[in-house]
Amino acid sequence: MKQLGHTGKKVGERTVNKNELNPDASPLAAYGARLRRLREARGWTQVALSERMEFSAVHISSIENGRKFASLPFSRSADRAFGLVGTEDSFEREWRNIKFGGLLEGFPEYVKHEARAAEIRLYEIGIVPGLLQTPEYARALADSAVRRGAITPDKADERVSFLAERQAALERFRLPMMLVVMDESCIRRQVGGPEVMCAQLDRLVEFAELPNTVLQIAPYGIGERRTFDLPMNLLTMSDLSVIAYAESQLRGHVERETASVLPLLTAYHQLQAEALPQAASVAMINEVRKGTL
Repeated sequence: MKQLGHTGKKVGERTVNKNELNPDASPLAAYGARLRRLREARGWTQVALSERMEFSAVHISSIENGRKFASLPFSRSADRAFGLVGTEDSFEREWRNIKFGGLLEGFPEYVKHEARAAEIRLYEIGIVPGLLQTPEYARALADSAVRRGAITPDKADERVSFLAERQAALERFRLPMMLVVMDESCIRRQVGGPEVMCAQLDRLVEFAELPNTVLQIAPYGIGERRTFDLPMNLLTMSDLSVIAYAESQLRGHVERETASVLPLLTAYHQLQAEALPQAASVAMINEVRKGTL
């Protein structure tokens, strides 16, 4: 005779204890509750789902009950089992939202390439590019988003930590060549107060002195000759392929198609030609820095 577990389910069927979850309690609870809801809607036991996913019923139970955080392979396997691959409701998408703290769609994918790029070209408007931000500058931006109600304090911590990981990933044996053009607004806009801003401007000057970097300011005076109206990231990989990443307020997009990327690379070269040379750019940064003291 098969024994019964606490829920009255047969242990022989390996249906593990079912706890009542509040999906609003945490992102992990919401993930687990949705996994359980979709499974039960199909009339599947945890064992039946495990056979479709190739993860054990015990593992599935731990995720449904919020005791474990699902991995990316688990999320992709769940998407295949439930027919959600590539959809807006995919478990992979939910996993990325939990893992990366609400980063824009496409950005986590871009970061994977960034860590392996031979050359990195950046253009930014309004704020200093993330890879050049000091921890205090990054924290000021994240805390501002919390005050506006755009993200939670936990998400702010994740953003700052994730940025530190991106910066650390570039400290490797073969340093990438980094070419950065910043709109003048990046150094004029006060972030975090005079002390934070002064340290950030010092960081930019130090960056310009590195052997693998070029830093240029695109002054307001270039007017309509500014070739980009949005931030732009361009990566040259070791095989000489180029990957572009651009974002709006709502989403980011990674582009690999040569026909689409090459015009962006041309526009970047044109922007560099219009921007101040590095020496003049550093002089402008130092002049702005005097006003923050």
